[in-house]
Amino acid sequence: MITNKEKLNEKISACSKCLSDKLTGADGKRHIVLCGGTGCLSNNSKEIADKFRTVLEEKDIADKATVNQVGCFGFCSQGPFVKIYPEDTLYRLVSIDDVEEIIESDIINNKVVERLLYEEPSTGEKVSKQDDINFYKKQRRVALHGCGVIDPENIDEALGEGAFKGLERALSMSRQEVIDEVLAAGLRGRGGAGFPTGRKWQFAFNSESDEKYVVCNGDEGDPGAFMDRSILEGNPLAVIEGMMIAGYAIGAQNGYFYVRAEYPIAVNRLKIAIMQAEEMGLLGDNILGTDFSFRCHIRLGAGAFVCGEETALLNSIEGKRGMPRPRPPFPAVKGLWGKPTIINNVETLACVPYILREKAESFASVGTEKSKGTKVFALGGKVNNVGLVEVPMGTTLRELIYDIGGGIPNGKKFKAIQTGGPSGGCLTEEFLDEPIDFDNLVQKGSMMGSGGAIVMDEDNCMVDVAKFYMEFICDESCGKCSPCRIGTKRMLEILTRITEGTGTMEDLDALEELSRTVKNNSLCALGQTAANPVDSTLKHFRDEYIAHIVDKKCPAHVCKNLMEYYIDPDKCIGCGLCAKGCPVGCIQRTEYIAEGHKLASFAIDPTKCVKCGSCISVCRLKAISKK
Repeated sequence: MITNKEKLNEKISACSKCLSDKLTGADGKRHIVLCGGTGCLSNNSKEIADKFRTVLEEKDIADKATVNQVGCFGFCSQGPFVKIYPEDTLYRLVSIDDVEEIIESDIINNKVVERLLYEEPSTGEKVSKQDDINFYKKQRRVALHGCGVIDPENIDEALGEGAFKGLERALSMSRQEVIDEVLAAGLRGRGGAGFPTGRKWQFAFNSESDEKYVVCNGDEGDPGAFMDRSILEGNPLAVIEGMMIAGYAIGAQNGYFYVRAEYPIAVNRLKIAIMQAEEMGLLGDNILGTDFSFRCHIRLGAGAFVCGEETALLNSIEGKRGMPRPRPPFPAVKGLWGKPTIINNVETLACVPYILREKAESFASVGTEKSKGTKVFALGGKVNNVGLVEVPMGTTLRELIYDIGGGIPNGKKFKAIQTGGPSGGCLTEEFLDEPIDFDNLVQKGSMMGSGGAIVMDEDNCMVDVAKFYMEFICDESCGKCSPCRIGTKRMLEILTRITEGTGTMEDLDALEELSRTVKNNSLCALGQTAANPVDSTLKHFRDEYIAHIVDKKCPAHVCKNLMEYYIDPDKCIGCGLCAKGCPVGCIQRTEYIAEGHKLASFAIDPTKCVKCGSCISVCRLKAISKK
């Protein structure tokens, strides 16, 4: 049991040495670590780890190498990952069949398996060290501290990475001094709104009550977003420590983690971390010999996107239907069970221990004037390097997409990037050199949101993109207020008509009017930002809307009602693979005369074609195209 600061520092010192010995090889062993994030686990990472253990036993060298799993490495498109310490060799796209070769070549004979190293596309150079890969060079890990390094189910490794040093310092300060430290750091909420975290804490601190609460919002529902999940999977103790510091600052003794049930790995690791901290005396009564007591509880969400809104989340924790509450009063005054409550998302709380451990000046030294620190993005869509990225505020969109993301696949042209999920807007090529921060993205017609960043290329139809997000909003609207419940439905109907070729120019005026109505009159942020994808696509891609309406054409050949599949007879060699694979039998053999010879080709009957795309996928000569 750790009952005071002296014992904590002794434990941290011992754990730091143990972790350092592992990473540097001072313990005389080799250490094999595998990515244990959801993405890699779904790609057989656990089975690969088991195979490593089995082969090490079979070769009688289990005492010379260890195997364990850590959090997300971030570079998801190259997983599963295997890293070998102390050499820091990183292997990517590892399969079960590669295990014996890695052990035989690397572990036994100290020879790197070249074919499994990452290859930089621009140079063709093989790279063996993680930090030498362009994807990682411009990143700086603050919220992701320890992810990909420590075993998230081993509290000793978390202590070795500095866990609870921030809490120790906080407990040596007054509550107001802790709040002042967070204010000085310039930390703003990473959940989307960007409200100054210290100000929120100050409101709750100033509210008189016999009970106060801290709530961690882990209800991450944006399509393509997985930042909070990865932090909870990779270093749950950092978030627990952040919650404890927040609890001490405002005078709360209980904290609630609200995490969606679709994140079972994150929930399980969070439970383990809470249990281990309690067993060690770092959670519970009289923490580190002080009068501060704190306990953590977990509540599972059922996947309702609206429960990411803080007052709907509070209703859900209380066992009520997840619907927003009118504000004021704000949760910092009247929140969970009517008591003062601060609600911060996972990434925000993960930054708090760093601020207390390294001091406010260190955090504030990174970023822009009004947006300090770093931000985690889930970079996805039409980009070569898909994954989890943490960069300093002020990094440009160009750096994010091209330097870190590796550019657009297959030489396609960049079209737009959607930031902020369903609540955000689409930014075009003219904004690529804009710095990423809270205020600048809003000024350009988008928003930071929780950190989703979806890249789109020339093959994306922007009307279809707006329709996709509006379908999501309609499905997730709680229905409490009529502007959101009815207005978003009418907007979806209009977008559907346009993508089906039955829209009119008057529909564009109706979309803009509905957008203003929904934005200005909805109860919560879900409705207030619902029209952002429509507004931004109408602004930057109005010509695509007009093409759908006037020309009855989808320029990107995405909307099925507005395009056809066509076989070029000059490229077709009459092999018939397309006809064999057609599920509706709409492709027929034809014959024609060319230079006196009878030649066979195939043609598609557009009245029968369902535009499934199976013919394009099987045609090796690329004789089939959309028009």
